[in-house]
Amino acid sequence: MSLKPNAPAAGSRLAGFYALGRDERLAALRARVDLTDEDLEALRTGGLEWGRADKMVENCVGVFGLPVGVGLNFLINGRDYLIPMVVEEPSVVAAVSHVARLARPHGGFRAEADEGLMIAQVQVVGAPDPAAAAAALRAAEPELLALADAVHPNLVARGGGARGVEVRVFEEPFPMLALHLLVDCVDAMGANAVNAMAEGVAGRVEGLTGGRVYLRILSNLADRRLARASLRVPEEALAAPRAGMGGAEVAEGVVQAYRFAEVDPYRAATHNKGIMNGVDAVAIATGNDWRGVEAGAHAYAARGGRYRSLTRFWRAPDEAGAPCLWGEIELPLAVATVGGSTGVHPTIRALRKLLGVESARELAGVMAAVGLSQNLAALKALATEGIQRGHMSLHARSVALAAGAREEEVAAVAAALVSAGSVKHDAAAAALARLRAGEAP
Repeated sequence: MSLKPNAPAAGSRLAGFYALGRDERLAALRARVDLTDEDLEALRTGGLEWGRADKMVENCVGVFGLPVGVGLNFLINGRDYLIPMVVEEPSVVAAVSHVARLARPHGGFRAEADEGLMIAQVQVVGAPDPAAAAAALRAAEPELLALADAVHPNLVARGGGARGVEVRVFEEPFPMLALHLLVDCVDAMGANAVNAMAEGVAGRVEGLTGGRVYLRILSNLADRRLARASLRVPEEALAAPRAGMGGAEVAEGVVQAYRFAEVDPYRAATHNKGIMNGVDAVAIATGNDWRGVEAGAHAYAARGGRYRSLTRFWRAPDEAGAPCLWGEIELPLAVATVGGSTGVHPTIRALRKLLGVESARELAGVMAAVGLSQNLAALKALATEGIQRGHMSLHARSVALAAGAREEEVAAVAAALVSAGSVKHDAAAAALARLRAGEAP
């Protein structure tokens, strides 16, 4: 987050932010970040009118809105971040902010990301001698790299370009070869550049192998473009008095929940989905390809032949001997800070300014920290009161709206649903009817 010179020292720690009205929230953000009147108007209105949307996709008939929330309390590599998140699930923003607040006094998150290497795949079928074809491709690496760079000189000028080749040989049941062209996309996601480079070398690949090239396209399993984040939280900070649980008991519950995901793919699918609740929300807010991010993350989780957790948690003392819960995450994150919808969508421009990252690698590290935070929040809830209590408390507001409550009626109806322990449409309709009749909902 690029703070103003006179910005409040609290940075991303905005106590009571949830209780403010919209204009007060925007004012609090503007006090910390150089948001223009145009930025604020984009946040108020959604920013994307039909005329602009019509130029972005075919057959456009309208514009679809989703809530934009702000993840608070994040301290990553010693720097404060306000995290824009576009998501419809009620508890996601509150969950990541809660864990970021727990981690903040203890150093927050450490995060890092690899350089922007993407893989362009060139499929070769029918090579008469696959072993010789593979050797010929490896020997021609300098020539193939030069051909690829010639296709996209602008990427080379920005410090990126083709970096290497790899060859994979497949036998039964479908014999073929795959040339992997490794391309450093720097701060771009790189799909267009990578695809163009794959097409640019295809003719020479056919000449070298004697086979026929079919597919020439990037891989969304961006396992050369990994991001990692870690945190530690003293066990005493994890205590859950409402559930009657001490911090050590909660920490052990989190560890056991992680272990369940590590050994069982049925649990791991839901475990990793929770991680992506946070990661996707930031990807959408920053105009990145969340579908590609999802595909890469889940493929990476199954890289060893069995689908497993993207995170790891364990208990161990810190340097001072205090019992702590430690957590870490690693996943591929092919994201960008240039290109795509950045210059097209006014709201995305404003949200990127709010986040204030300066490179794709920095953005990837931030997203990894958000994913880790989201996961720990879910595991902590599961280990204590169960997932439903906190989630349903927030979901009650959506149910109240769906039942027809006006904005000024939502809080009372939602409170009635939570108190009754029945967050359902029929119960909301009945509570709303009582409220409008002048009775206690």
